[in-house]
Amino acid sequence: MTRALAFLVHNWPLKFAAVCLAALLYAVLVLTQNTQARSDLRIPIRGTNLPDDVILLSNLGEVTEVRFFVPSDSGIRVDSSSFEATVDLSRADPNAGSSFVPVEVHAIDDRIRVLGFRPQTINVRVERLIARDGIRVVVRRLDDPIGLDIREPQIDPSTVTIRGPASQVRRVDRVEAVIQLDPSGLDFDRDVTLIPVDVIGEPIANVDVDPPNAHINVAVFSNAQTRSIPVVPTITGMPAPGFDIDTVTVSPLVAPVEGDEDALVALGRLDTQPISLTGATSTVDRTVSLALPPGVRAVGPTEVRVIVTLKPVTATRVYTAGVVLTGARSDRTYDLSVDRVLVTLGGSVADLDRLEGRTFAVRAEVAGLEPGSHIVKLVVTPPAGLALLAASPDSVTVTVGVPATSPAASSVSP
Repeated sequence: MTRALAFLVHNWPLKFAAVCLAALLYAVLVLTQNTQARSDLRIPIRGTNLPDDVILLSNLGEVTEVRFFVPSDSGIRVDSSSFEATVDLSRADPNAGSSFVPVEVHAIDDRIRVLGFRPQTINVRVERLIARDGIRVVVRRLDDPIGLDIREPQIDPSTVTIRGPASQVRRVDRVEAVIQLDPSGLDFDRDVTLIPVDVIGEPIANVDVDPPNAHINVAVFSNAQTRSIPVVPTITGMPAPGFDIDTVTVSPLVAPVEGDEDALVALGRLDTQPISLTGATSTVDRTVSLALPPGVRAVGPTEVRVIVTLKPVTATRVYTAGVVLTGARSDRTYDLSVDRVLVTLGGSVADLDRLEGRTFAVRAEVAGLEPGSHIVKLVVTPPAGLALLAASPDSVTVTVGVPATSPAASSVSP
């Protein structure tokens, strides 16, 4: 027993190192057998943490080769969807034009361990986003028809804002609306997409236009004539209850327009854009555009002034009012032939409506009346805005008496 123990402990550090080396070699052997390298994968590289004021101009590409370890007994099927490749774009310098950024690859399944991949870095190009206001809109016509009278285009809006990479935005000279006129001579009247171009007319990519479209109107005539046509305002909606239209004036009364003979012959009036009176309670004063039909164009100003005055709608109503004595003495009694009067008031419907459900009094002045019967004229003070049309009756008989002295009071000595 002693001899066996001596054999085990003899030179034990060397023996312990041999056991560890054997275990390590076994682990390496197992790891090597379960390590794979795939060069047929296509893992798109996705950018993260891109600042709001920076734009990515380059293609991030793909990771095409991955070395990874997967347990032999896991049964995992590995393909491109098993990995995710990203680059942190906050590390890219927008002022440097381009810079190398490290790629990170992660396995979707935790049982897969990534050992290496290619490429490990990629060249990324980013730039600052800037904006420019007041960029002019220019119409470029393609192959104008021969024999037509083509007028200058009307553009809305005439300037726009552009946004994009600084290097591209600085190259923009204008934005173009490219149109082609109809050979039959029809007016061009539609929205057109705007294209940013440089000084020689070459389109510039990666630049956004705000708004992206402009409305282009080009008048085209084959036999242009001019006429002055009466202007008729277009009124819509109703005033507030209790009001009605009193007068409508338009300035100017006529407007000169031009167009082909066929278009002007049938044109007896020029309407305006709608003017709403919905809920109005006072004068409506508007400057509105002419609603010109297709093929007709204003020679002068395209706007007119329209003034619509309103008036209250008047009506009459009958109310019952109580008679109230004024100037009565405490040592007199007063009997009335009637205590209620029918009062007819006139005025606007709105003022009459406000009076509904309210009470008002009719006064009978009895100050200074001696005992006996008296005919007293009734005084009616209508509410503000209303007029008294009639009161029935308009006077009342007031009988003034002296209260009887009670016997107990008369027997008291002075």
